[in-house]
Amino acid sequence: MRTLRGWMAETAGGLPATFWYMWSGTLINRLGAFVTLYLEIHMVTVYGFSITYAGLVLGLYGAGMAAGSLLGGVLADRWGRRPTLLLALGAGALTAITLGLTMDKLLIAVLVTVYGLFGGLGRPAFSASLVDILGPTARLRGMNLNYWAINLGFSGAAILAGVLSSAPRTAVFTLNALALGLSAVVIAIKLPETRPPGPAPRDVVGRPDGTIGMVLRDRTFMIFVTLNLGLWIVIESCKLLPIAMIDKGLDPADYGAVIAVNGVMIVVGQLFIPKLVARRRRTHVLVAAGVLVGVGMGAVAVAGTVGALAVTVMIWTLGEMLNAPINGTYVADLSRPRMRGRYQGIASMSFTLANFISPVVGAFVLDHTPPATLWLGLLALALLVAAIQWITGPSRERRAAELTKITEGVRREPVAA
Repeated sequence: MRTLRGWMAETAGGLPATFWYMWSGTLINRLGAFVTLYLEIHMVTVYGFSITYAGLVLGLYGAGMAAGSLLGGVLADRWGRRPTLLLALGAGALTAITLGLTMDKLLIAVLVTVYGLFGGLGRPAFSASLVDILGPTARLRGMNLNYWAINLGFSGAAILAGVLSSAPRTAVFTLNALALGLSAVVIAIKLPETRPPGPAPRDVVGRPDGTIGMVLRDRTFMIFVTLNLGLWIVIESCKLLPIAMIDKGLDPADYGAVIAVNGVMIVVGQLFIPKLVARRRRTHVLVAAGVLVGVGMGAVAVAGTVGALAVTVMIWTLGEMLNAPINGTYVADLSRPRMRGRYQGIASMSFTLANFISPVVGAFVLDHTPPATLWLGLLALALLVAAIQWITGPSRERRAAELTKITEGVRREPVAA
């Protein structure tokens, strides 16, 4: 019992109350993600859309999220974290209700795009708030717990999507709106404005910089984000496993059981990651993560049974589990304190781009080359990412250490109301 209490204290102890309110908001919000899973099914089975049109609508959702991430980053820095979050959650809830009231093909496409926009709008503000309230020594644990909440909530959302599959669409979208609204209430009551005070950031010649230009010119950060994009393209290729199963003569209906390994491992094991990596250099952890992800995906080329495919999922999931909290802390540590929203916006957009690039390019490769080509190509991409992580690690660690000193200075200033 004493050992368990000690582990809990190391894993979750000492974090500010504000973090736990935000953690609760994450869990509630991700539970509401069942609506996107519901849409994927019902656009074809209920709305009568063609598969091509349904794919276009999902693509528009991703485009909306990408645009929202960029806009949300700017708003989080200029306007504030709290109002940006409340706008995103409130407008998202209203859009969800409207989606439940229409069957018009064009209007649904427009509303799904808007829904994605507001979904992306809040992400940089939320991430920036997390960084604002967590000191450098607590960030790894905080980011890890938040990632765990995301996956715990999404696992619940998948179950809810199945339970609600035959429910009236108005009820489904209303429940989603209620989840967003409840998250907004938690933020409104419990989250203070965390944006650091001070003048607007300026560019290299002293002009006020109201764009994301300073972030895009930050070479160290952009190299890191590009590497993150590359690794997530590999991870998101798991969506193509059903096609691989068909090519191997397996039943694609078993995909659910195979991919469930990913969710179970994260929900059960993610809380152990901080203790596992705490005394190791972050660059080494990222390199190990890249190798594991690559080996796991590459092994799909030779896996011939459902059990073997489940083992490949175990391998790349371990890499994902190692990568996620380290990635989050690096994005935080490489961000200039008064520009965190914009840095988080660019980082968030890299995940959105991976969600789009991976299935589109992967499906094309599967369609025009031998099946093993894709999986061996993903192995090569992940190993390339790991190699560049190793090469660029020392300069990235120096930059993170320099900015941590600046961050500590800003944290000692009073937080603006």
